[in-house]
Amino acid sequence: MLVGVTLGTNQLAAASQFYQRVLAKIGMQQTLSIEGEVGYGVAGVSSFWVLTPFNQEAATVGNGTQVTFRAANNAQVDAFYQAALSAGGSDEGAPGYRYREHYYGAYCRDLDGNKLHVMHEPQSL
Repeated sequence: MLVGVTLGTNQLAAASQFYQRVLAKIGMQQTLSIEGEVGYGVAGVSSFWVLTPFNQEAATVGNGTQVTFRAANNAQVDAFYQAALSAGGSDEGAPGYRYREHYYGAYCRDLDGNKLHVMHEPQSL
């Protein structure tokens, strides 16, 4: 079972502000803040972290690495994507239907270049 995902950052304060704005759009909030690390989740349980690398080397993006977040509806996908762009992130694929008839998603990158995907697909299908 997957417990969480961590992404490295070279600008923890800026990354924290970015993720607070973006993740709020899908109901996640900051759950932890300690030296060098900020956690986010739902109901006080952290499942996503941004941190400065423990080895004190520069954080880098992975080629082929992507973190996917589930939205409750298409409007949350749109809001997440727009919040990411307005907070300084970059576009990797505007919101829209893709892959399957009811799969709605968008792609963007955070301030460090980490690729993020937000999607909604009704569970009742």
